[in-house]
Amino acid sequence: MQKVAVMGAGSWGTTLAKVFADAGSEVHLWARRPELAEAINTTHINPDYLPGLELPSGLIATSDAAAALDGSAIVIFGVPSQTLRSNLEKWAPLLPADSTLVSISKGVEAATLKRMSEVIADATGVDESRIAVLSGPNLAKEVAEEQPAATVIACTDEERAKAVQHAAAAPYLRPYTNTDVIGAEIGGACKNVIALACGMASGRGLGNNTLATIITRGLAEITRLGVALGADPFTFSGLAGMGDLVATCSSTLSRNRTFGYRLGQGGTLEEAKATTNGQVAEGVISSDSIFRLAQQVGVEMPITQAVYGVCHRGVDVEDMIVALMGRSKKSE
Repeated sequence: MQKVAVMGAGSWGTTLAKVFADAGSEVHLWARRPELAEAINTTHINPDYLPGLELPSGLIATSDAAAALDGSAIVIFGVPSQTLRSNLEKWAPLLPADSTLVSISKGVEAATLKRMSEVIADATGVDESRIAVLSGPNLAKEVAEEQPAATVIACTDEERAKAVQHAAAAPYLRPYTNTDVIGAEIGGACKNVIALACGMASGRGLGNNTLATIITRGLAEITRLGVALGADPFTFSGLAGMGDLVATCSSTLSRNRTFGYRLGQGGTLEEAKATTNGQVAEGVISSDSIFRLAQQVGVEMPITQAVYGVCHRGVDVEDMIVALMGRSKKSE
């Protein structure tokens, strides 16, 4: 039985720890707070992030990073995208040789405009062929409840992707492999911004025509950025592109959509935070970094720019909608 370390005991990290345990691996879940690790070990429940949902009895939680990482064949990084580098700098000396490093954080680093796999390569010095990305239409609560779902494991080394695929193949989660790391990451990071826009539109009382328009045109601008960065355009019609986008833009479980909904109702950023357990939605941070990344490579992303305006420049949601609808006419 191979050992898997999941570094981060939030809702998605905990859910994936359950997935890998249910698929047959020995799983060690690292939690930043010792009291949370103790609660998980004692009750087999994560009271803070997945309350009421029983975790496998064989899943071991710890606040000792060295103990979690020791001997792990697969290491999954489940900390927020903007704290990934600082955590990796502490963990890098502890990483087992030849382990596969898997990013599940969806974002672009604000300080450097780098994707998460690039941050991992930077901070650890490992070759990119050892770095994989797990991404797809995966709302944590639904996966944790064992509702059927699929995901993508992207890695430039196809054999490593297949090894992670095998380790993640729980009865209720179907993993597919892909070698397009760039596409999987860009799809995962950008969809949070489009979900904010969908939430804002819903908060204004707008209906399905508007949401379908935002999702479809959102996919178009995500694809433009991905292709400019070297991604395969077909990735965006798959699970890590369209699949993830639809799930995040449509579900009331989506933190980004919920956050946008409150902004659409006229709430401030602080009031919106209250609807998402006091946390700023990832898309708020990403709207700034992705907008700057798009400018850097000369790609037009009007919806991302509009969300950036609301979240970082104080633009009113109603004015954002008027500006988007008033753009110069063009072919699809």
